Amino acid sequence: MSQSTADIIERVGLIPVLRARNAKQAHAVVQAMIAGGVTVVEVTMTVPGAIDVLKELKQEYGSRLLLGSGTVTTAAEAQATINAGAEFVVSPSLHPEVIQVTRTNGKLSIPGALTPTEVITAHRAGAHYVKIFPCSAMGGAPYLKSLLAPFPFLKLIPTGGVTLDTAASFIQAGARALGVGSDLVNLTAIDEGRAEKITDTARAYLKVLADLREQPN
Repeated sequence: MSQSTADIIERVGLIPVLRARNAKQAHAVVQAMIAGGVTVVEVTMTVPGAIDVLKELKQEYGSRLLLGSGTVTTAAEAQATINAGAEFVVSPSLHPEVIQVTRTNGKLSIPGALTPTEVITAHRAGAHYVKIFPCSAMGGAPYLKSLLAPFPFLKLIPTGGVTLDTAASFIQAGARALGVGSDLVNLTAIDEGRAEKITDTARAYLKVLADLREQPN
């Protein structure tokens, strides 16, 4: 299960981080992103009724949407979100018990880490990918490249400060995918009735990634 999940994440290249204020907003964001071709979403535990939102999205989109949970910091949360339909589990920090529950369920584990010590500890604890957060606070793409110098085997997903302007530099620095927040998951656009803005941004991100892949190494 986790391998096909990994394939989708790397093919799409984006993990949009959904921190909606209510279920209606969450559904509208996901609909707009899917219209733009982005078929992955991370529903954070900070969304009111996050478990119900996961269940509803799973029921509505089924296999057309790769669902993940975010801001998961306990084993109980991890299990609850997996039961609700999460195929991958993301944390802002490193919690070995969350990694263990995720792997036991055959799902993809993406804990958060920042320093070289934390990153390698996450990898050895069984993480499939390591989320580098907050990446921009440490210098962005150059920091990612620095981490991969001693650990070239690591699969890193930078989150924090990823924008359309910085996306290419993160991929060129070695990112396997990008965790994208408000630059794509634009709640204001939903509130203003301009969902097409999210759809257009989703397409723009996918074009940046497609253009990079077409370049000769």
